[in-house]
Amino acid sequence: MRVLVTGASGLLGGAVATRLAAAGHRVRTFQRSPAGLAGIEDINGSVTDVEAVLAAVDGCDAVVHLAAKVSFAGELREFEAINIDGTNNLLTAARRAGVTRFVMVSSPSVAHAGSSLVGVGAEPADPERARGHYARTKASAELLALAQDSNSLSVVAVRPHIVWGPGDTQLVARVVDRASRHRLPLLDHGTALIDTTYIDNAASAIVAALERATVAHGQALVVSNGEPRPVAELIAGICAAAGVPAPAWRVPASAARLAGGVVERVWQVRRGQDEPPMTRFLAEQLSTAHWFDQRRTREVLDWRPEVSLDQGFERLARSYR
Repeated sequence: MRVLVTGASGLLGGAVATRLAAAGHRVRTFQRSPAGLAGIEDINGSVTDVEAVLAAVDGCDAVVHLAAKVSFAGELREFEAINIDGTNNLLTAARRAGVTRFVMVSSPSVAHAGSSLVGVGAEPADPERARGHYARTKASAELLALAQDSNSLSVVAVRPHIVWGPGDTQLVARVVDRASRHRLPLLDHGTALIDTTYIDNAASAIVAALERATVAHGQALVVSNGEPRPVAELIAGICAAAGVPAPAWRVPASAARLAGGVVERVWQVRRGQDEPPMTRFLAEQLSTAHWFDQRRTREVLDWRPEVSLDQGFERLARSYR
């Protein structure tokens, strides 16, 4: 197939595009800054630019949509423009170009209302109850995409949970930076069980969703390693791989939530480009369990993780060495 991958300058988007090309598909990438992937056609542009999106989708058989505004802070309108309007632009262009498969890369946060998620599947996306601008707009975008599923356009939503690996600037780099400066506490005792997804597994699941789109269409599927670990153990594994001390001090989760609310209000005023050190959403993520039943995902996609968490930590450590 001729496949358009949006957001390929990011860790996951680049891994998906590379894996698709290796599988024999003809890949074109589309994002605001160059993806720089060897042997892959690269187009620069924004999903908010209707004409640029039409040009990027033209001639493609399938779309894998990863481009999004991912942040704990920022203006709601910017999240809406990129995550909701951008998705709508791609869907409109896909229908016009005769695209037959559309993989919407979403997030389990679209169905997380702040309480623990224990052994659940892909609960319905809920823009009203999801926490924060990112989760709410991604929930709306996922619903928008799945509503376009039809006999002529197979739409699948894939929700990789906490993707990490070498080169990760979202989770790994932030954990390492804050831990090295002794600014990373554990909330409560760090015992909340959390699922994560090693980068290779997230990429292979998205490719499987594309190739199995006629079977999986109309569904949302959560993807993870299926190896929930206490958050303290996950953070310690990342720190050990990078050679920095794991956090040794604790903060009550209730206090972190309260502080997160204060920090969010400060960040709205100061308009900084950096990420806030704590938000209510982040405090909830670090102090509540969220792990998922992977049986349906593996059955529908005919997919299994290829890299265990322990193997992932070993690869991360090699990258730092």
